[in-house]
Amino acid sequence: MSLEALNERVKQDLAYLAYGGADWVRPLAHPEGHVYDVVVIGGGQSGLAAAFGLLRERISNIVVLDENPEGTEGPWETYARMVTLRTPKHLTSVDLGIPSLTFRSWWEAQTGAEGWEQVDKIPRGDWMNYLRWYRRVLNLPVINDVRLELIEPLEKGIHRLHLGGHGAPSQTILARKVVLATGIQGGGEWHVPPMISQRLPEHLYAHTSKHIDFDTLKGKKVAVLGGGASAFDNANHALTEGVGEAHVFVRRKVLPSVNPIRQMEVSGMIERFHALSDGEKYAAISHFFKFNQPPTNDTFERAAAWEGFQLHLDSPWLDVQPQGEGALVTTPHGEFYFDFLIVSTGLLSDPALRPELKIVAEHIARWSDRYDAPPDIANALLDAHPYLSSGFAFQSRDEEGQKLLHGLFVFNYSALASCGLSASAISGTKNAVPKLVTAVADQLFLDDKEHILSSFLAYDEPEFVGRWPKVVTG
Repeated sequence: MSLEALNERVKQDLAYLAYGGADWVRPLAHPEGHVYDVVVIGGGQSGLAAAFGLLRERISNIVVLDENPEGTEGPWETYARMVTLRTPKHLTSVDLGIPSLTFRSWWEAQTGAEGWEQVDKIPRGDWMNYLRWYRRVLNLPVINDVRLELIEPLEKGIHRLHLGGHGAPSQTILARKVVLATGIQGGGEWHVPPMISQRLPEHLYAHTSKHIDFDTLKGKKVAVLGGGASAFDNANHALTEGVGEAHVFVRRKVLPSVNPIRQMEVSGMIERFHALSDGEKYAAISHFFKFNQPPTNDTFERAAAWEGFQLHLDSPWLDVQPQGEGALVTTPHGEFYFDFLIVSTGLLSDPALRPELKIVAEHIARWSDRYDAPPDIANALLDAHPYLSSGFAFQSRDEEGQKLLHGLFVFNYSALASCGLSASAISGTKNAVPKLVTAVADQLFLDDKEHILSSFLAYDEPEFVGRWPKVVTG
């Protein structure tokens, strides 16, 4: 099968499902102009899948906005530096149950069934190419080079979105519902320890989420802080790009070997996380944070195979100071000089850190507002996560915020505490997107229920036209 044939099969499959039927949502008029039923912020894998899910629900008055140029949405062509995805290849995701839309169908259309059998893990670049195809074959309404700067709640459940970027269709647009499909960093910000950010000039360090000019580091000595998968991805990538030495520093005495995601994928934890109590959710995610995600075996072996690779266990950074043209790092085992530091210390999830939420952030309920964790599992990072509904909607910590937050949905990594492994995780996409779409559709329906019910009660269009006794004509 060719890609052209697969494209036709996708169209046929969707036609069999009556995809693209007439909208059921009542259009809203507003003095400022057009009102979108849903605006999705983010055109990566989560945003694209959300848009497809909404279209399947016959909600087509939507638009997806992404701040990146077309084809570079998400991390895959920017800061992701792994060779392959970490997710097992057999897990489905953005296809939402349509076999012809799976990565496997796309791959086999180009390589045949034998090509799929030869794949161990999905190459990162091929995953991005698949997402480009997915967007194109579904003709999803994405506008690139548009940045959301501010969400301004208006009256009657409408939000004015202030936009920037040279692709913005206007300075503002109106939306009834907003889905923040803004990736791993979209719920807060990447974290750089103050001992680095407050002591070193910016040209001496970068978080793994940032652009790094490895050409300027050829032959030089680089340190990577962190023991997770991303740290080893970056060490291997740096050495591949010609860095002389890459030293990975881990505070643990032994690298973690357990990946809790693998257990979640087979135990029902991903599909049924919403059924747990708050206490059970908190305990599960607190446990998840302790392990996080270790490097894959192949990534570790790639990095360790380089002559310039060094691993420093039981080596937290106690101090960092500029020295000469580089930086001096102090650990319990001595001092080390480096030309550049790569920081792989994760992120902070807190709505207060997001500039687009500054009008409503004080009203957003956090986990610390709704659950008092036992001391042995209490986690300040988890406490700062937004406390969401099972359908990814913001909840208010006060009565004043209820109207302001109505219509705002969070489909980024900060949903982890409330909704489990879902947004920004390929493993959770196929189960999370339908929950999100259902919640958005339900809210649109309930917002208009008086009109819908009155129209239903007033409906009197005859359908049956039979008569009895039958009239016999000549």
